[in-house]
Amino acid sequence: MATPPRGAGDRQRPPGAVKWRSSLRNTIYDVLSSKKDGWVETESDTDWDFFWADKGWIYHELDKLHLNDWQRVNHFPNHWELTRKDLLIKNLKRAKKQLEREDRYAEASQYNFFPLTFVVPSEYRMFVEEFKRSGGTWIMKPIGQAQGKGIFLFNKLSQISDWKRDHTWRPDEEEVPETYLAQRYIDSPYLVGGKKFDLRIYVLVTNYSPLRVLLYRSGFARFTTTQYSNKKEDINNVYMHLTNVAIQKHAPGLDASKGMKWPIRNLRMFMGSRHGAEAANELFHNMQNLIIRTLLAVQPAMINDKHCFELYGYDILIDQSLKPWLLEVNASPSLSASDKADLTLKTAMLEDMLDIVDMENKREPGKLELKMGGFDLIWDGGPVMRFDKPTSLPTMLGAYNDRDRNQLRANKEDSLEGKPVRRASVGPQPVCPNPDEKL
Repeated sequence: MATPPRGAGDRQRPPGAVKWRSSLRNTIYDVLSSKKDGWVETESDTDWDFFWADKGWIYHELDKLHLNDWQRVNHFPNHWELTRKDLLIKNLKRAKKQLEREDRYAEASQYNFFPLTFVVPSEYRMFVEEFKRSGGTWIMKPIGQAQGKGIFLFNKLSQISDWKRDHTWRPDEEEVPETYLAQRYIDSPYLVGGKKFDLRIYVLVTNYSPLRVLLYRSGFARFTTTQYSNKKEDINNVYMHLTNVAIQKHAPGLDASKGMKWPIRNLRMFMGSRHGAEAANELFHNMQNLIIRTLLAVQPAMINDKHCFELYGYDILIDQSLKPWLLEVNASPSLSASDKADLTLKTAMLEDMLDIVDMENKREPGKLELKMGGFDLIWDGGPVMRFDKPTSLPTMLGAYNDRDRNQLRANKEDSLEGKPVRRASVGPQPVCPNPDEKL
């Protein structure tokens, strides 16, 4: 069972302005600053109602404070059980084994959305045995890095031997070598216009006991700038294999006006036109189930603090068989805007998130609607049953979002100003259907 909430009581925030702090100066700061009516910024270390904190503050300071019932902060105390790569894999493997021990083999078989993974150096010998047995291409990922830093592909043990020497694995040294994941590389990704991409999907968790999950309808696909190839001679081309924006923006020959992102709604329509509505719906439903199962896997390990909520950024890859694979979960998904469309998406999402957190007590405590802005409630102590018609979509991920009007307006303004509308240059751009349609 998840750890019960710390503290007790349902005492509401006293009358007066909502005092907020933010460790970051990006879109969240702009959204909070725009709430002039009844919200005021504070620099106080303790006298605040809402705090958008960085992960370092959570790690070093949260447990030192006794928070009032109404204070809210944007990370759970041990969020790393989900967002640190090695702990995520550990929790997923543990959940699968537990289901097998309970003879729930059908459900255990559904935990097949993460690649074969070893934590090195601790599991290095097991990894070598598997590599010698099956070979193939593998990818190394440092557990403590972001934005693609330190990641490399390899298909020979000699390549990882060079890496071992670089990381000086000597048992007599006091410094512990950096932990990496050695993970089987998914070398048959789904391509659009010949290019690889992954998805950034936003998930809001307001409680872990019981688990309460909201999924944001909008997100985006992040494309590489280089045509994909799984040839051995291309193994070191990061612009072909890694979709991280921090890497792709340095790609030679990049045309910044075309951008590297595609709205997830466009991708869903593209999949429907290419493979049929049933296949597209099944794919997006499988992604939603992947998200839920991941959270259920970490739920027993999470400290459920009633003062906390968390907005996660899920990174998911689709392969050629239309199977989704979990790459990682980010505790601090980037809220910096790369262009006007990105800004409108993130601004709308954060405004909706603040409405759900409800610092102003506008809603009955503990009550959430099935749809709140661009967020849909998908788990509330159990599955949320909303689709009672045969024609209903199995998930609203990538479906029409009322907030899409803002994004369309931003593109139109760019067009009127003579600026290029930023889209991923990946082939035909699906036309957005009528807002009254389901998708």
